Amino acid sequence: MKIRFPFVSLCRTAFLAACLMPFCSCSGESGYMSVSGYAQGGTYIVKFDISPMEKSGKDVYGIKAGIDSILARVDSSVSGYNKGSLLSRFNSGESIVPDSIFIDIYNKSCGYYDLTGGAVDVAAAPLFDIWGFGFTADSLPPASLVSETVKSCGLSRLKHSMEPGADGTVSPAGLLREGVSGPLPSLNYNAVAQGYSCDLVADYLSGLGIEDMLINIGGEIFCRGMNPGGKPWSIGVDKPEDGNNVPGAELQGTIEVGPGSCGVVTSGNYRKFYVKDGHKYAHTIDPRTGYPVSHSLLSATVIAPDAALADALATYCMVVGVDEAVRFISSRHGLEGYLIYSEDGRMKTWTSDGITVR
Repeated sequence: MKIRFPFVSLCRTAFLAACLMPFCSCSGESGYMSVSGYAQGGTYIVKFDISPMEKSGKDVYGIKAGIDSILARVDSSVSGYNKGSLLSRFNSGESIVPDSIFIDIYNKSCGYYDLTGGAVDVAAAPLFDIWGFGFTADSLPPASLVSETVKSCGLSRLKHSMEPGADGTVSPAGLLREGVSGPLPSLNYNAVAQGYSCDLVADYLSGLGIEDMLINIGGEIFCRGMNPGGKPWSIGVDKPEDGNNVPGAELQGTIEVGPGSCGVVTSGNYRKFYVKDGHKYAHTIDPRTGYPVSHSLLSATVIAPDAALADALATYCMVVGVDEAVRFISSRHGLEGYLIYSEDGRMKTWTSDGITVR
């Protein structure tokens, strides 16, 4: 697969590592620079106009180190795959001294939980584990275990604001609401972490005076301004078919975004699933029921003011299905969506009024 700008393929799976080696280079396109590397189990690529930095005499070649530092901080804070991260230690029952990332992403996620009526729940990690989509390899749990797990996890049991104690620590038991007993909380930020990371990198670049940028971390995107050709950024959306595992290999369409700041994220069930006894189990779990979703929505692309929100709402759409996703996106200012669904054996699309798909 070739990755090139201003076109970017969009998906929720990581780009193939062999296709994108770490680099920092000028593109030769109107003073734009590309920076790339590895992060969060996949790769990232960032493109931005370095003209403001050149005019101010700032060192543009330190940007990659700055981006890598941000992504390393995210990994050490909220990665569930890094056994030494704050999140892994917290999930093991340890009291921790949270950093600003740990507190901020939790508080934002509580807001997403309220916004989506519990459909996006970062404290539902045990549900993903019992279905084999979390940090364990279990699958096909009995109904009794599903019911028990739904009752014993979730943000409904937890305080919706993380505030360290006088000693600066947060304990799993201390995060429980008053009067709540039972299992300690276990958190999983897979639905928001990459979008959140995009926003952090965008804030960093903005602090350097950079206005035109596109940040792609594992398929989650933040963009602002114009591409090197002076036009809106063009983003490809993959066709949501089983077996379409290479980002950009087969597209359903492309959308243009910008010049305003926005996050663009696509979620789908066609790359992460397993089949057992002839039944397909999607990786999207409805935390309110405890079961993998079963509906006609194949993928949901959401455009929101920031990438963390777009990330969360793309997941939300995949939880609730096409009808509720259309109602939700249509009723909220500042959101746009592109939904691909099946009907009578055929692939169909719905597009909100504010975007055009080509």
